[in-house]
Amino acid sequence: MTRVYAYAAAAAVAAMIGGVWVATQFTGSDDQFAQCRSSQIAGGSGAIGGPFELVNAKGETVTDADVITEPALIYFGYTFCPDVCPLDTTRNADTIDVLADRGYSATPIFISIDPDRDTPEVVGDFAENLHEKMIGLTGSPEQVKAASQAYKTYYKKHDDDPEYYLVDHSTFSYLVLPDHGFVEFFRREETAEQMADKIGCFVDNI
Repeated sequence: MTRVYAYAAAAAVAAMIGGVWVATQFTGSDDQFAQCRSSQIAGGSGAIGGPFELVNAKGETVTDADVITEPALIYFGYTFCPDVCPLDTTRNADTIDVLADRGYSATPIFISIDPDRDTPEVVGDFAENLHEKMIGLTGSPEQVKAASQAYKTYYKKHDDDPEYYLVDHSTFSYLVLPDHGFVEFFRREETAEQMADKIGCFVDNI
């Protein structure tokens, strides 16, 4: 995916949630995570996330409750992605290791937006090669679309080549906490250390 496509995808996501994601601090005194947030979402954090049903590497149907059993870092991409996905998912895997070094346990989750090529086995191998804890998920086109819509992500398949096509997609990573749901997103320019700092703050305030 080219840089132009990445910018277009980010703009589309912002439009989908009804506003621009602005870098600012939350000020609501009733927000237990106020001191941890570095971004604000139009419509509030409750506008993103929710239940999903997908298929894991073993071909088993799983729900969000099955895989989000501890703080989770969710990324939507595809295994044939030539550039941003390998970089972003590697950064997310590094974040999990930084957190572990600091005494925190978290799970990286990779959700494919290319179900035609990303079979359970393909997604499973991709995830396992990146991190021993990473969970790879795929599903039917309908299941994938529903999960993507829940997290307000964007993706668009190019039909120019039936085998080697590209898929434009947004590149945010999402922090989701059991019993709290989505609480924060991370842009791709943030480092593993910066992400670990923020995730640690959220975990400390649960």
